[in-house]
Amino acid sequence: MPLPKGLLLDLDGVFYIGNRLLPGARETLEWIRGQSVSCRFLTNTSTRNSQELVAKLRDLGLKVEAEEILSAVSATKAYLENQGRPRPRVELLTRESAREEFAEFPPTEKGEADFVVIGDIGAAWSYDLLNRVFRLLMNGAQLIAMHRNRFWEDEDGLRMDIGAFVAGLEYVTGQKAVIIGKPSRDFFQLALQQLDCEAATAVMVGDDIQSDIGGAKAQGLQACLVRTGKFRQNLLDESDVQPDALLDSIADLPTWWEKRGE
Repeated sequence: MPLPKGLLLDLDGVFYIGNRLLPGARETLEWIRGQSVSCRFLTNTSTRNSQELVAKLRDLGLKVEAEEILSAVSATKAYLENQGRPRPRVELLTRESAREEFAEFPPTEKGEADFVVIGDIGAAWSYDLLNRVFRLLMNGAQLIAMHRNRFWEDEDGLRMDIGAFVAGLEYVTGQKAVIIGKPSRDFFQLALQQLDCEAATAVMVGDDIQSDIGGAKAQGLQACLVRTGKFRQNLLDESDVQPDALLDSIADLPTWWEKRGE
């Protein structure tokens, strides 16, 4: 079977969890650099801008350049930039580091906005905040979610992600949110365009059966699910999505890859 030409890699839960590098991650990245394959790192992380993410990766010993990362933050900014002139008014629900990416967009005025953008704001959620967002949406703002992940894995275990808040706002407003990150078709297509690679010749590696694996396979990519990060066997058993390969960790990618070339 021909070897893939493009490789799309999730970060959180695949290469690291929190501030802990997963075993074999650094060695696998070095192995990838030695192959005739182009790669992009796809992440729904919405708590850091690209430069901060690069800094974190380098602190972990992972040499990744900013232009190799396609994040939900950068993709959201690109989406808003394509909404015409003048710049739309944007209500941002993101952490401060991510907010810096959107400095060129005017803020909400007099209870009205063109877009409400939801990212990860941790414990800052409250009824008053949700009600303010609800009113903006009912006044005509469009709901954008950097992603709608249900949960993620931290060093102390699973944590609830922003998907529940997105779903709740959709329910009370009757809106359907624009989803920017994985499993969005446009997100995967943008990554393939950057690699100049056809879907059938690319592989996605991730720990989320729906966003990573389901999103990739819906676009015609092959997909490898790792048993690290947010992976749970019962979620795989209950899903109608099936990966092309199930790896114990990213450390097993070279062996799987090399067997394909035999």
